[in-house]
Amino acid sequence: MEHTSSLTTRLTTQHSVELVPALAMAMTQAHLVDAVEQAAAFGRWWFDIDSQQLVLSRGAALLLDVHTGLHDMATGFMQVLAEDSPMLEAALNNQSQQLIECEFRIINELDGLRWLRLVPLPQMLSQPTVKAGVLVDITAAKHAEMRERFSLASTQLLVGANSLGKAIIKVIQLVCENLGWEWGAYWAVEQETMGAHKLACKYYWHDPEYPMSAFTQESTTIRMGAGEGLVGGVWHTAQASWVEDIPHDRHFLRRKGAMLCGLQSGYAFPVSYMTADGRRHSPGVMEFFSKLSRQKEAQLPALSSAIGTLVAQTVQRMEQQESIRQLAQIDDLTGLSNRNHFNNLLDAACLNATSSAISFAVLFIDLDRFKPINDAFGHDAGNVVLREFAHRLQAIAVDGGAVGRLGGDEFALLTKPAMTQVQLKALAERVLLAARTPFFWGEQELTVSASVGIALFPDNGWTGAELVRNADIAMYRSKQQGRNAISFISEQTSADLAQEQSSLVQQLTMEAELHHALINHDFFLEYQPLYDFSRGGQKMIAIEALIRWRRKNGDLVPPDVFIPIAEQSRLIVQIGRWVLGQACRDLAKLQQAGWGDLQMHINMAAPEFINAKLPTELLGLMEAYNLSPKFLCLEMTEGMVMKQPDKLIPVMSSLRQLGFKISLDDFGMGHSSLSRLKKLPISYLKIDRSFIYGLPQDKGDKAIVRTILDLGRHMNVSVIAEGVENDAQFAFLRQFGCSLIQGFVLSRPKSLAELMAMSLDRRYQSKVVLG
Repeated sequence: MEHTSSLTTRLTTQHSVELVPALAMAMTQAHLVDAVEQAAAFGRWWFDIDSQQLVLSRGAALLLDVHTGLHDMATGFMQVLAEDSPMLEAALNNQSQQLIECEFRIINELDGLRWLRLVPLPQMLSQPTVKAGVLVDITAAKHAEMRERFSLASTQLLVGANSLGKAIIKVIQLVCENLGWEWGAYWAVEQETMGAHKLACKYYWHDPEYPMSAFTQESTTIRMGAGEGLVGGVWHTAQASWVEDIPHDRHFLRRKGAMLCGLQSGYAFPVSYMTADGRRHSPGVMEFFSKLSRQKEAQLPALSSAIGTLVAQTVQRMEQQESIRQLAQIDDLTGLSNRNHFNNLLDAACLNATSSAISFAVLFIDLDRFKPINDAFGHDAGNVVLREFAHRLQAIAVDGGAVGRLGGDEFALLTKPAMTQVQLKALAERVLLAARTPFFWGEQELTVSASVGIALFPDNGWTGAELVRNADIAMYRSKQQGRNAISFISEQTSADLAQEQSSLVQQLTMEAELHHALINHDFFLEYQPLYDFSRGGQKMIAIEALIRWRRKNGDLVPPDVFIPIAEQSRLIVQIGRWVLGQACRDLAKLQQAGWGDLQMHINMAAPEFINAKLPTELLGLMEAYNLSPKFLCLEMTEGMVMKQPDKLIPVMSSLRQLGFKISLDDFGMGHSSLSRLKKLPISYLKIDRSFIYGLPQDKGDKAIVRTILDLGRHMNVSVIAEGVENDAQFAFLRQFGCSLIQGFVLSRPKSLAELMAMSLDRRYQSKVVLG
């Protein structure tokens, strides 16, 4: 007690305040070195409500950044933030029995901002006006809580964001408002014209209460490369960095603007993420500036990693979304809008033009003579032409409009509004010139041209689909006029347009019906006999398979109607496979029924004949029906060979080596060169029926037929005359040595059942003679 009394006397003299015994006892305890406090990072305090005196232990004084011992409210809490002081005083002066905890912040130049918690303890002293408790540093917990809260808030802002800019600005505002920074920004990478990558200040935010225009203008006009300034250094090293004293930091590039706005310190950190292949991708840098000399212990460094990661993930997501958008909207080969996206742009233009009563046009563009480039030089050469032509179209449409690749060598151009017909024609002429200008594949010069069709909104259609369809019709009119031409759909009469549209509808309808006919087994075969007169008699040595189509209602569709449509739609390949299978199945039945040496002739389309696997597939079919290849003759037109000899002749040679026979159909119509003809591995030449028709009156037909017969004899190739319909034609052909004849004069096409009946009758007659 004597020690306590003397201490009380000294303190009373020093502060001119008489301390109550309990507070005096606290003074004694406060000056004792407490190892427990230091180890546990807390301190003790005592407060007298009546005298407003505060006693702090050494641990509490260290936390509050003041000296140990007796204080009044002003000196004890001199480092407490002004906005937190009223709350702290209210908690200490509370005289109720309820214990009230209080959290508050302190700041100093050395440690920055820290969070403390005032925790009162149950009343243990005799004086009721004296409170006691502990002071705890909760900065680490607050930072963890803040990281979690920021992560949640930032995630909500960034993850669901459709616009990167809006989301990042909100994140910058969140940091500034909650952590006490006055200005923040996001710097993103952009590529300059010469290819150098630099950072630009894309998004920023500042407290509207502070004038920051000078610093904002300086930041948004400057570009920083790797290692340049605070931002460039952070981007280059991928490490966060401080600028602690802007007024005296002559290396800070925006020092002038910062000083005008009163900024003292700043902190920048990288926005980066790891790609799937393990490389670090750094799309940008975030930075924040304060009017205070903020130290490294401020809470932003503890949060920067989480914020940078979230922003980077959002940037990555946006980049992925952009890639997906590119895949969904952009043609990979040319970089133009693909068909779907162009149609969407066209529909939007129609909607806008309808509401604003304006006009525009659609140019449908098809390259002429493009396929021969692919055939001669390969698809890589064709791709060079397509890419370069797309680039030229983009240059033409640079002052307005949009360009799309609709597929293959078809393009479309959506013009800017209100162009006159004269302007549209001039634009189309530029398109024709772009196509005629030579392309280069290495040192090889490649030339094409273009056919252009033009449709106008709203004269030629109110929807995108109508405009494209009509522009396509006009383009085909350009092709019919000789290619390298321009046609307006409006130049066609209503009757012409209606007829073309009706024809297109019929074609599309028939394509669909052909699909169903294959599925529903609506096709059947008839067989046209081929007779041999070389041995003085008449013998049926072969039959030609002829496809027939009977609709469900019983109507027969002529082959010359559906075969061209099947060829255009590529259904001819599927139909051809069906014909092969059915014909071989029927031939096996006929041979078993007595036609042991009967040969089957089958017409083949070009896509079937250029299939390198055809010989193997046919051999498998022969084995399946126990047939010899010598009994199957494949007929192909002369024109097919002339168009694609390099692809066809190797397949033909393989077929002949396996024993199959090949007939050159419609001979005389394909402008064959004799030098090529003599190299073809063929078994028969078939005279086109158009030359038979004029026999024996037409001198030209007579001369041509006799020439073909002589050519066959000299080449040691059998010649077949098809389409022989009357006795005069038959007599002329027999007179000049044609022994293989096919036509109505001898027999009309027969069904399998009729051929089987002929076989029975033939065997019956043989038995009668032998009997």
